[in-house]
Amino acid sequence: MDFMTIMGQSTLFRGLPEDELRRLEGIGEPREFDKGDMLFQEGKEGVGFYVVASGQVKVFKMSFDGREQILHILGPGDPVGEVPVFAGMTYPANAQAMGKAGLFFFPRKKLIELYRESPSLAMNMLAVLSRRLREFTVLIENLSLKEIPQRLATYLVHQQSLKPVSARVKLNVTKGVLSNILGTSQETLSRVLGKMSQEGLIEVQGKEISILDMERLKSLAEGGTRL
Repeated sequence: MDFMTIMGQSTLFRGLPEDELRRLEGIGEPREFDKGDMLFQEGKEGVGFYVVASGQVKVFKMSFDGREQILHILGPGDPVGEVPVFAGMTYPANAQAMGKAGLFFFPRKKLIELYRESPSLAMNMLAVLSRRLREFTVLIENLSLKEIPQRLATYLVHQQSLKPVSARVKLNVTKGVLSNILGTSQETLSRVLGKMSQEGLIEVQGKEISILDMERLKSLAEGGTRL
């Protein structure tokens, strides 16, 4: 795992000068995980956070009846567990490797010392945490207020916005995981995908979805159009 490459592309540290990335490299600890390994568990002390270098990590909560609700699927460059670390709190959810994964671990105590020495690092972190809080607020709204077609449309619009030069969205998770994220069953997800295809909004080919009518898809996401 090349530290400088991963951190240079990370949403958390992108744009930092090389000398500050080198300072981060001095405290980053490379760690390897196998499928099913836990990075941390809900309620445990936030002793540090991770940045994914390879593979995928899911962040999830368990309901009282034992059902798993996935909150995020994170891949290379994404931070994991950063909010409680800097707030001095416990982890609010669980994090688990979805397959073989390589990550860099940043201990809380060493990070606090580094941020005191380099305020620009702290400012960059603040900006990213604000953005992720907005994304989490949207997620909660989708799960509690919107119908399944709206949730799926919102998800597709967001995924396409990450690569605006392309009208294609490549799903980086299985339909089972995606249905969990959207709070529905695989059968319902398949029906909604089929209906969107019939209506000419999208075209589905395996894990690749082509957006055919972005305006109508955005309208559906915002509740202005119904299937």
